[in-house]
Amino acid sequence: MSTNQNIKVAVDAVVFGYTSREGLSVLLIKRNIDPFKGSWALPGGLVGNQETLEDAVQRELSEETGVNINYLEQLYSFGQQGRDPRNRVISITYYGLVKPDGFELKANTDAADVKWFNIKKLPKLAFDHQAILQVARTRLQNKMQYEPVGFELLEEKFPFSELEKLYMAVLDRHIDRRNFKKKVSKFGFLEETNEKQLLDGAGRPGNLYRFNEQKYFELKEQGISFEI
Repeated sequence: MSTNQNIKVAVDAVVFGYTSREGLSVLLIKRNIDPFKGSWALPGGLVGNQETLEDAVQRELSEETGVNINYLEQLYSFGQQGRDPRNRVISITYYGLVKPDGFELKANTDAADVKWFNIKKLPKLAFDHQAILQVARTRLQNKMQYEPVGFELLEEKFPFSELEKLYMAVLDRHIDRRNFKKKVSKFGFLEETNEKQLLDGAGRPGNLYRFNEQKYFELKEQGISFEI
């Protein structure tokens, strides 16, 4: 049976960031073209004929936001009819993790503006991007409980309290501090340094920690089961 097919392929990216000051945030662009001109949306666009999906999503992020991402993972495919009023478009979505302070945001091409939004203070999003964002957030919450990807969102050296705050921000729930530290410390890939935390006010500064990625992968090859 012959099939009359006129389907376009796009990529969209959910980029999460984290700072102690702002908590968990997501990177959004303000669209500069119709449809949904003037609305906030996830960065993304159509895949070029000669591009891989990964090249396309990295290009769109660079063009529309000025951000380049080391940690980028394929999330899900969204292809419901009517999700784009112009054409039948299937979006291959990705999610990534970055440190927001490490980039100078720059909107270009189809984006009139680019901005970080706190995950709890989001504007109305164009297309089906609200649903895409929810799937990405659930994936991140689940993954952080069995793989230490959260270290991608922290500085190279950090106080242990910052790791706790990160997990509470992503999981959106309280965690038992003593139990959490005991669980994380037992794996052996979190190293305590001799450097002290800088405090603005009174209090005793604690030591800073760092993630030993090489140690983690060695333990993973041995069959370690990371679970928070």
